[in-house]
Amino acid sequence: MRKYHIPQHQKLRKIENSFAWIDHRLIRNGFLQVMTHKDLVLYLFLVLAADRNGVSFYRKEKICDAVNLEFGQFEIARDRLVNLKLIAFEGYSVFSPNGYYQVLPIENKAPNFASEIMQNVAKQLSNKWNLLDSKNCSGSKRRCSP
Repeated sequence: MRKYHIPQHQKLRKIENSFAWIDHRLIRNGFLQVMTHKDLVLYLFLVLAADRNGVSFYRKEKICDAVNLEFGQFEIARDRLVNLKLIAFEGYSVFSPNGYYQVLPIENKAPNFASEIMQNVAKQLSNKWNLLDSKNCSGSKRRCSP
């Protein structure tokens, strides 16, 4: 095991007035593997902009300008972060693209999209197989298994 070493001991980080943190479970729970670069840049911005409760309320235009995202890219990244349960978003009104963002605690593992896709494909193939099997058996006198 390597001995702990600080390369530049004279330049240690200090928590002063403002502080933000990124939960290490973003790595350990597999979220980095399923997040796009656009998801990551938006998540980083929201973490840095958040108050002590994880809440921020920057306008969509300001966020897009700050992190160099187009509106469509921003909306996709925001929706993905909501679906991943990494952030919550509540609009000011039904018609407003702006609102409150909240960085949520990371409580679960990241979804295994590959596994989910394979399960969906297997289910669809099974349904088609059952449908074909029932069509082939409906008019025949041979015994078909249920």
